[in-house]
Amino acid sequence: AGALVDEGRRVEVEAAGFVRSASELRNVVVAVRDGRPLYLEDVATVTDGPEPEPAVILYAEKGRPGFEQAVSITVSKRPGTNATQLADRVLEKVGNLRGRLVPGAVDVTVTRNYGETAGEKSSELIDHLLIATLSVIALILLAMGWRSAVVVGVAVPVTLALTLLLTYLNGYTLNRVTLFALIFSIGILVDDAIVVVENIHRHLHLPGPKRPFARIVLDAVDEVGNPTILATIAVIAAILPMAMVSGLMGPYMRPIPVGASLAMIFSLVIAFVVSPWAALLAFRKEAHLPEMDATGLHPADPERDAPEPDHDHPGTHPESGPETRFTRLDRRIVRALLGSSKVRLAFAGGVVVMLLAAMALLGVGVVKVKMLPFDNKSELQVQLDLPAGAAREEALALGQRVARRLLEEPEVKDVQVHSGVAAPFTFVGMVRHSFFREAPDQVDLQVNLLPKGDRDASSHQLAVRLRPEIERLVAASGARLKVVEIPPGPPVLATMVAEIYGPSQAERDRLAGEVREAFRSVPGVVDVDSTLNETAPKLELAVDREKAALHGVQVSAVVQTLAAAGGGAPVGTFHVERGTAQVPLVLQLASARRARLDQLLELTVPGPRGLVPLSELVRAETTRAERDIQHKN
Repeated sequence: AGALVDEGRRVEVEAAGFVRSASELRNVVVAVRDGRPLYLEDVATVTDGPEPEPAVILYAEKGRPGFEQAVSITVSKRPGTNATQLADRVLEKVGNLRGRLVPGAVDVTVTRNYGETAGEKSSELIDHLLIATLSVIALILLAMGWRSAVVVGVAVPVTLALTLLLTYLNGYTLNRVTLFALIFSIGILVDDAIVVVENIHRHLHLPGPKRPFARIVLDAVDEVGNPTILATIAVIAAILPMAMVSGLMGPYMRPIPVGASLAMIFSLVIAFVVSPWAALLAFRKEAHLPEMDATGLHPADPERDAPEPDHDHPGTHPESGPETRFTRLDRRIVRALLGSSKVRLAFAGGVVVMLLAAMALLGVGVVKVKMLPFDNKSELQVQLDLPAGAAREEALALGQRVARRLLEEPEVKDVQVHSGVAAPFTFVGMVRHSFFREAPDQVDLQVNLLPKGDRDASSHQLAVRLRPEIERLVAASGARLKVVEIPPGPPVLATMVAEIYGPSQAERDRLAGEVREAFRSVPGVVDVDSTLNETAPKLELAVDREKAALHGVQVSAVVQTLAAAGGGAPVGTFHVERGTAQVPLVLQLASARRARLDQLLELTVPGPRGLVPLSELVRAETTRAERDIQHKN
C-alpha cells in the first residue's frame, strides 16, 4: 500500500488481513444485525479439504483386509531410453525416499513394472535366438558332419552381428520387434551358407583328377553363385514390401522386413566370402584324402568291392560320388514317379487330398485364424460402464464388488479401482482412448496377476475364465463390461469395428442400430458397444425472460445463481502457510440441498421489490445429454 516517508526514513506499508486458512475465513464478518457482527460461519459451512467430489482410487491386496485409498503415479520413459534400466533407477529412488519424503505410515507398492517385463521378454527372445542358431547348427551337424556345422556356425553370428550394426545405424533399438525380426531371419539367412558348404562338400568327393583344395572351393562356390544370388533376391523381394505398410502397423512391422532384408544381403556376402574361408580351414584335412579310383570310391572304402550298380540298384552316381541310404531311397522314389503314370496320379491325388485336409482345418475350427498369438501378461483391465445417469457412488460400489471377487482368484495379486479418474492407460489404452474415462458412471479396475512363472494359467486363460463370473456380478446393474488384455502386437479399437456413413444423422443411426443388432446375434461376440448408447438424463432450466423482466431481474443473475449453487462458483483464492499454489475459494450450495430440483429452485435472486424465488423465473424440461460427435483422424 505504498510507503511512509518521514524525516528521511522510508517505511513500506502493506495492507494485511488476507485470509490464509479456513479458520480465518470462518471469522469474516459478513453483516451486522442489531449491533452484533454476523460471521460467515453463522450462515455457511466452511470446510478445508479436497474438492467436493474428488476422484477416488482404491487399492486392495490379497491377504490384507478392505480397501485403502491410494494415489497412482505413472512414470513414462523418453524415446530411446532403456526401460529396464530406468525402472531400476526409479525403484532405487523410491527406496531412498522411504522414511524421508515418504512417511512411514504410507505404503509404496509397484503395481506395474514394464521395465521388468521388457527385460524378461528381451531375455526370452535372446534365448530363443540362441536356441534357433544352435538348432540350425545341430541339424547341419547331423546331416553333413561337424566340419560343415562349424562353417555354418561361423556364418550365423557374423551375419547377425552385421545385421545388428546396420539396425543400430538405421535408428532401431534392440527391442522385442527387432529381436523377433532376427529370429524370423535365422531360418533364411543360413540358406546361402548351407548351399555353399554343401556344394564344397560335394566337390570334395567328386571323382576325377586331383585338384588343389583352393580350386575345389572356388569351383564349388562359382557353380552355385548365380542361383544363390537369385534366390536371395527373390526372398528380399517377397518380404521388403512389408516395409511399405502405413498406418499404425507401419512402425511396428517395418523393422521386420528391413532387418530380414539386411540379414539376407549380409548372408549372401558372408556365404561368398566368410564361408569359403572357413571351409578352407575346416575341410583341409578332409581334402587330403586318398585318390579315388574309377568307381569314385576310396581304396579303403568297404563298398569298393561291391557289385557294379545297375540301373535299378544305384550305388554311386558319376557326378556326386558315393551315395547314402537316403540318396538311394530318393532315387527309387523319383524313378517310380517317372516310370509309372499310375504312381504319378496317386502321388498327385495324395497331394491334393492333403491340401484339402489342411484347408479344412480352418473350417472345422482346429486351426484358429489369428495374426499374432495370445501373450501371457501379468495384468488385465476390467472396464465397467453403468447405464447413463448412474451415480458415481453406484459405480464405485460395483467396482468394489467386482474387485473382491477377483481377489478370490489364486492368480490375482492386487486390484486397483479407479472412479472419477481414468486408470493409468496402457499400450492398448492409447488407441481406445482410455484416458477419457472420467464420467461418474464409469469405473476401471486394474488387475495385477502373479508373475507368469508363479501361475499355471496364462493371462488370456484367466480373462476367459473370469469373464462369466464378472458378468454375473454386473448383470443386475445393466453395466457394459469389457475385459481388456494387452495385445502382443499393435492395439486396435476393438476386434471388429463398423463405421457407418450416411446422408443424415437419422439414417446413420438407423443403419448403425441394425449393424449393432447383427453383431449381437453372432455367437461368440461378447462385447457390443457403440456411439448410440443412451446418454445421461438432463434437466434444462430455461429462464422465462418475460417474467424476469417483470420482476426486474437480470437473466444473467438467474444463470449465475444456478451455476454457483449446482456447479460451484470461484469467489477468490487464498495462500496456504507452506505451499506454492493458491487454493481456490468456491461457493456452492450444500450437497444435501442439491438432491432434488424443488430444493434448488427454492433459491432466490434479488429484485427491485425484494427477493424472487427461482421457481417463478425458470421452467424445467427433461431431456438427455447430446451424444459426442466422433471424428476419425
